[in-house]
Amino acid sequence: MAKPSPEQIKRRALASERHKARHFAMQGLYQWQLNATQANEISAQFNVDFNMKGTDQDYFLELLKGVQYSVKELDSILLPFTEARSLNECDPVTHALLRIATYELKNRIDVPYKVAINEAVNLAKKFGPEDSHKFINGVLDQVAKQLRKVEVAAQ
Repeated sequence: MAKPSPEQIKRRALASERHKARHFAMQGLYQWQLNATQANEISAQFNVDFNMKGTDQDYFLELLKGVQYSVKELDSILLPFTEARSLNECDPVTHALLRIATYELKNRIDVPYKVAINEAVNLAKKFGPEDSHKFINGVLDQVAKQLRKVEVAAQ
């Protein structure tokens, strides 16, 4: 088996750091949805309460702030694809994951759409209600087709 190149090692480290950032962002947005704590407060609290070593903290804060500041726009993107279930009826974990992935699909073209969806689905499997990952996958597939038409068509 070939030894990974320095570039491969760097990409794997970034992927791990971003995964942790999404995980903490999900927790922070959960907290925000329940008690309206702002991003800077959540970030400061998490840095004290959790071991955030190995986390892309800039990305974590971008996701927290980005979702909080554009929540109405993100929800308006999601709404047409959640007909079977109102966004307001979604549990906080599912709602947070949908918003994070939609933010990434809309604003982070450097993140492949499949990565944004896969990360949300995997976090839902671990932290969300039973079968929420299926709902998230279906919704985000539709969001990706809308926001990343060219990228999706190229697959």
